[in-house]
Amino acid sequence: MTKVSTYEIDIVKAQTSKIHDVDFDNLTFGRVFTDHMFYCDFIDGEWQQPKIKPYGPMSIDPSARVFHYGQAVFEGMKAYKDDHGGVFLFRPDENFARINKSAKRLAIPEFPKEYFFEGLTTLLKLDKEWIKSGEGNSLYIRPFVIATDSAIAAAPSDNYRFMIICSPAKAYYKGTVKVLIAEQFSRSANGGVGFAKAAGNYAAQFYPTNLAQEKGFQQVIWTDADTHTFLEEAGTMNVFFRIGDTLITAPTSDRILDGITRKSLIQLCEDNAIKCDVRPIKVDELVEAYKNGSLKEIFGAGTAAVISPISAFEHRDTVYNLPEINENSYSSILKQKMLNIQHNLAEDKHNWRYEVK
Repeated sequence: MTKVSTYEIDIVKAQTSKIHDVDFDNLTFGRVFTDHMFYCDFIDGEWQQPKIKPYGPMSIDPSARVFHYGQAVFEGMKAYKDDHGGVFLFRPDENFARINKSAKRLAIPEFPKEYFFEGLTTLLKLDKEWIKSGEGNSLYIRPFVIATDSAIAAAPSDNYRFMIICSPAKAYYKGTVKVLIAEQFSRSANGGVGFAKAAGNYAAQFYPTNLAQEKGFQQVIWTDADTHTFLEEAGTMNVFFRIGDTLITAPTSDRILDGITRKSLIQLCEDNAIKCDVRPIKVDELVEAYKNGSLKEIFGAGTAAVISPISAFEHRDTVYNLPEINENSYSSILKQKMLNIQHNLAEDKHNWRYEVK
């Protein structure tokens, strides 16, 4: 059990708000941040008093171990506001469990549940006006932990900082994306940290993704590191394939992130009589399905984008263009059902919504 030293949050409010300088109709994802941030330091084996301060730069030693050994994990969440001014999170208990699962894999102390929820809800209440109502609008929430020990030594840090920052958001990907199926580079390997939201997982994707973008593709569909024959993830998202009337998505493992949007979509499929198989799928099966006409759609799924339809994929220098997405596509149907739950416009029979009071 991780020790905590105190529970009361020390709050310093921003003297003036930046909100009036923000064009909420033309937001670039992850570039604008709210007035406040939450943080809590781990020192001498204990989580210290949590704090909320005005958003801004912080001082950190150049020898902090996060810079040299990559001890950093994060989460991605969203808050939504309904037409009556109510603010809701979507399955935050899953985010809390996953950041601690990621932390444990990187030898980072787990963060206390009461600190996480009290800090998050207090922060959201302070910056409530940054959350805009209406479908497509949300507040993206980024909890993260970094190693702050001032020591260049290849060992776990003794000190850490847990933080939460927030950014108003609209759609992450607009329209469809084209993807390149990986044949050389790998996102993760057996026994590695692919299941964790570790910062280094994403850094390692940038170079092969840049190569794909030079060829006109926005993202990479990652394959297994051993043989590059099994389809695993799409860019920073889980990926679903519709063959005939069945959706297929790869099972989670120590290589594949246990996506919260992914598991929610699997449940929505069950709720709406859409067959969804969780099983390994080979590249050859995907190509054969395209050739015989049974491949109907591919889409990525994640917190930022919710669902991002894929319009084409390339494999071994051949481009395969998919049918145009319409309102009857599984991606369109499932995305709308997910958004309706998130924005408090539909029944929430699984109690996924968490109201911020």
